[in-house]
Amino acid sequence: MNHKNCYYLFLLILFAWSCDRQHAGVSSLLIKGSDTEVNLALSLAETYMMQDEYVSIAVTGGGSGAGVAALINGKTSIANSSRPMKSEEIVLAKQRGVRPQASVFAMDALAIVVHEQAPVRDLTMTQLGAIYRGAISNWRDVGGPNMPISLYGRQSNSGTFVYFRDSILRGEYARQTKQMNGTAQMVEAIKNDPAGIGYVGVGYVVQKDGSVLPGITILPVREHEHSPAYSPTNLDNITNGHYPIVRPLFQYTNGRPDGALRNFMLYCLSEAGQRLVAESGYYPVSKRYWAQNEQVLNFSYADATTR
Repeated sequence: MNHKNCYYLFLLILFAWSCDRQHAGVSSLLIKGSDTEVNLALSLAETYMMQDEYVSIAVTGGGSGAGVAALINGKTSIANSSRPMKSEEIVLAKQRGVRPQASVFAMDALAIVVHEQAPVRDLTMTQLGAIYRGAISNWRDVGGPNMPISLYGRQSNSGTFVYFRDSILRGEYARQTKQMNGTAQMVEAIKNDPAGIGYVGVGYVVQKDGSVLPGITILPVREHEHSPAYSPTNLDNITNGHYPIVRPLFQYTNGRPDGALRNFMLYCLSEAGQRLVAESGYYPVSKRYWAQNEQVLNFSYADATTR
């Protein structure tokens, strides 16, 4: 068979495959947003597609702000966000006929990471905020060596940037904070900077066997000066509320989801989905958010409570 005939045969096969997929009624879902959530979302999507051949799910990152913007502009099925939507985003969404609905599919602990030759053993929440505001700029001021602190943070469209600013700094970042485009970039920077400090989702730096990525140290954190220091690498410290830097991870949709979209989101909250959440270095949804998820995803529950 010559090359021309091979080409036409290929087109025929491609056309037949396309028709078959269309006939099968494959639902295409798009997920965009939080870089903290992107690996977890990929794992959930890949596992779910193995169970349901009639669903195709594409997952991309870009930051929580990018995900929310895509939802507002009708460019994604789910906006993953590691922070609540801002009031101005909600206003803009409503102006464009989008009705954001939030559900929580996992919990995340933020790990405070430093170089493997850690300059200190632990930090308090007060010290951490002061370091990132620039009020503390030398490691000796928190019990370490005489060495200027090198600050690493996320870019401003990151939900992690917003959460850390609002919950830990309670002020503005120091001007010398180096803005990293993603978690991987921050981790690599810390590995090469003995004076560096950064913050990342614990799932990115703790491997499946429980070990911490080579080249970095995760600092335990104290609620205040006289409390014990707790590490996010211990699950009990998360579930019993001892570790102080824990946040919900959101999935935003335009209105209450139905069909294939709702089925996928219900899978994320199923026993199998939550087991995958835990295996990926995150934590199952806490009881605090169960009712919120019921309102968004369980139609009969929502109808009964809103009548």
